[in-house]
Amino acid sequence: MKNSLAVMFLVALCLVPGCKKKDAAATPPATAPANGATASTPGVPGAPKPVPAQLPDVVAKVNGEDVLKGEVEMAVRTLEQRAQSTVPAEQRDGVYRQVLDRIIGFHLLAQEARTRKVVAAPWDVDQQIGELKKQFPTEDAFNKMLQARGVTYEKLRKETEDTLAVNKMLQAEVEPLVKVQDADVQTFFEQNKARFHQNESVHASHILIRADENADAATKAKAKAEADGILKQLKAGAKFADLAKKSSQDPGSAPNGGDLGFFPRGQMVAPFDQAAFALKPGQMSGVVATPFGYHIILLHETKPGRDVPFDEVKGQVKEYLQGQQREEKSQAFVEQLKAKGKVQILI
Repeated sequence: MKNSLAVMFLVALCLVPGCKKKDAAATPPATAPANGATASTPGVPGAPKPVPAQLPDVVAKVNGEDVLKGEVEMAVRTLEQRAQSTVPAEQRDGVYRQVLDRIIGFHLLAQEARTRKVVAAPWDVDQQIGELKKQFPTEDAFNKMLQARGVTYEKLRKETEDTLAVNKMLQAEVEPLVKVQDADVQTFFEQNKARFHQNESVHASHILIRADENADAATKAKAKAEADGILKQLKAGAKFADLAKKSSQDPGSAPNGGDLGFFPRGQMVAPFDQAAFALKPGQMSGVVATPFGYHIILLHETKPGRDVPFDEVKGQVKEYLQGQQREEKSQAFVEQLKAKGKVQILI
């Protein structure tokens, strides 16, 4: 749901968790960035090279193919939306470099898929786009999303084809190399028991009226007034889910009536987190201001913290370890493509 489905593939592959996580017990620790980039101070060994405040139109070339600044900017914006937090200034260089590295990797993979004549079936492309459309309440809302992202339907379809072709190629190239034994799963659990403590969590829904933290006073006042109006309707008896579908400006949750699922304390930005955990089941907040705008939160349920037993998470741990191997072997494949190709980074 951004400028490039290819970038969405990359974000899902390896970068940051979304604004809604699985329970802690179902989320083993994330792997380190594949390129080892950090956000340390420039000049310190291992620090990423500074990224200019204004990116040039073309940020890299991959075997002569342009990587556009819009790909990077939209990917970073999507990461911020999923994390419900802006990239801290001291981490900007590292995050941008990680994103660019992944986008370059995907360009290499897409080129290799074309070289191997790996193509996606048209009906698979139709199905993928259909699944994307289901996230929006109407066709018009879907088209508005494309327009806002600067994407034509034809471009969306082409990038969907590329993404599916890359997945198909990686399935053949990498999947036979992925091997996780039951003993590996048990060992990982025993060595990481502290990570399988499930903190207190809540199940909540929200309605968001967007207003960027850097917006002018008039824009913020207009958004606040709109949120106040929605709150008034809710207090008068309107159904929360119906208004969320109609009015919420969070594309990730609005189609589901604003439902965010369960999330642990500390995952959301501080004002949202504090407001949600202060509620009781069935209770609704007032208008809550965050860097993303104005929220109204409805709490459904709370879960106390607990230590989750092995039998409950062994399947998820196995999937995690398999995913870790896929990531490592996919990255190794990308490195092979880099070695035989020509990559020029222009920032």
